[in-house]
Amino acid sequence: MAETIIEPIENFGLSDKDRKKSLFSKIGVVGCGKDGRNIVRLTASAGLEVTFIEISQEKIDYALDKISTDLDTKIEGWGLTPGEKRMVMGRIKGSTDFAALKNCDFVIECVRYDESTGERSTPQRKEAFKNIENVVSPKAIIATNATTVIISELASELQHKDRCVSMHFPVAHAEAKLLEVVKGIYTSEEVYQQVLLFAKLIKYDTIEVHESSGLVSLRLLVIILNEACQMMMENVAAMESIDKMFEVVYGMRLGIFQMADIVGIEKIVSLMEDMFDEYGDKKYKPSPVLWRLYRTKQLGVSSGKGFFIYENGKPVRANIFI
Repeated sequence: MAETIIEPIENFGLSDKDRKKSLFSKIGVVGCGKDGRNIVRLTASAGLEVTFIEISQEKIDYALDKISTDLDTKIEGWGLTPGEKRMVMGRIKGSTDFAALKNCDFVIECVRYDESTGERSTPQRKEAFKNIENVVSPKAIIATNATTVIISELASELQHKDRCVSMHFPVAHAEAKLLEVVKGIYTSEEVYQQVLLFAKLIKYDTIEVHESSGLVSLRLLVIILNEACQMMMENVAAMESIDKMFEVVYGMRLGIFQMADIVGIEKIVSLMEDMFDEYGDKKYKPSPVLWRLYRTKQLGVSSGKGFFIYENGKPVRANIFI
């Protein structure tokens, strides 16, 4: 009788131990306000598993509900099927515990702005970075979506500084698929190249930006917005006419005032103050019109009233009480 040879089956199959992990198998997002929801939705729509962190279960439920509503809008526009929506939502999980990010290989800090003050301080972001580093592997990339904070400052107190990077997702238009990527003093070339690969996975183009408060997108936006406010104050033209000029002549999908309402007046005022503190140039000082809206809580689409009056998120008429 022939001798039976027994060999471990692991030598002939794929085990979890031997299976190679894909580079972006799981994405983490810290903070799921408007910016965070945008990142969660687009990464999950690209087929990636996403876990986001919020401060309470109530905030988690709200974020999931808003993401679901955004996807319903795409269904209504024939850009998504109900089955595809279920698949996208199935890739999204929320948690109040940073430990849920343990297996993430890419985490994006997106600490939400205070809806009443517009503030989002650097110390909060630094604390978020430390909490992320405490749970993820040394090879995991840690990024911020901030525009006025220098990534090298956020990375300066971490053990593995070379894996930190800044990347900004524009939110004024959902189809503006352009990502600003910032290499800090410590950022390694390997990490930068991995971020470029991530952008390709979610079908975004990239531009490299050197460390500077406001990057490119915000610095352009606020200067144009301030000048538009000045023209309105001088009665050079009506607000609707300025917006129409911006759209038609320069080929923009939205007018500058409507764009400001979408971004959020509280966020714009806060960021402009950050840039004014950084550069000391009065061109970054918020216009009196912006301050008037901010102080009266007319914050744009989120509050239903900003430069325009909104119904169901759509502008219906100009706000004559600015």
